[in-house]
Amino acid sequence: MNTSYMTERQKIIIRELEIKNKISVVDLALKLNVTPETIRKDLSTLEAKRKLRRIHGGAIQYFGLIKEPHFNKKVGISHNQKKLIGEAAATFIMDGETVVLDVGSTTLHIASSIKNVQNATIVTNSLAAAEILNNRLENRLFDGKVIVLGGTTNPLQRSISGSLTNMLLENFYFDKAFISCGGVNKDGICDFNIDEAAASSIMIKKASQVFVVADSSKMNQRALFQIGSFSSIDYVITDSEMPNDWSKDAMVRGLNWVNVGDSQ
Repeated sequence: MNTSYMTERQKIIIRELEIKNKISVVDLALKLNVTPETIRKDLSTLEAKRKLRRIHGGAIQYFGLIKEPHFNKKVGISHNQKKLIGEAAATFIMDGETVVLDVGSTTLHIASSIKNVQNATIVTNSLAAAEILNNRLENRLFDGKVIVLGGTTNPLQRSISGSLTNMLLENFYFDKAFISCGGVNKDGICDFNIDEAAASSIMIKKASQVFVVADSSKMNQRALFQIGSFSSIDYVITDSEMPNDWSKDAMVRGLNWVNVGDSQ
């Protein structure tokens, strides 16, 4: 349904959601100077139009319909949380290791945080991460080399993927893989783009240890394409506790769950 069929207040709600990825009834009621009940009615109306998905106390993006955000926009969503996650993830990279970073705004923060590591080989299909890593190498913030995978570029996501990328990945062995995603749920992790999801799946298969980096807005979300199940993942680095209902599942319970939110 076109946005012209929405009230001005509902348009503001959608704009807030696009910026923040997650909105609360209380915050919206204060911002728009209306009662929480009015906001709840608006959210119900917007959910019926598949503009968002209701959650307890607020709403999140409707991933069943929306497109993946433009890369530059993704960088701004949950920026502080992603930075903390990236800094925590980078501490797992050791001297002499070969690691792979997939595309995504959270893995970008890993690239920005790698330092004081010797003889590391960093492989990536992210053009944005490659640029950051090259600058850090040039400034001697870490020692080693950067390998950029070939393939087809996606200018909007600043990524490289496709059959050539997948073929190249099959020839590598990684000590560690750092994987970002569009959604995390009890079935595992998923993403919006089939080619990028396929590349991430191969990275998981070819790595000794797999780290999923995802901010809390990705929890209990489903994007279109499955990347991998929790049986293939060793660590989840995020800014929230594991959802309560997940802890009953033996496969999920066995994960190393790193909550960087505890350090704030």
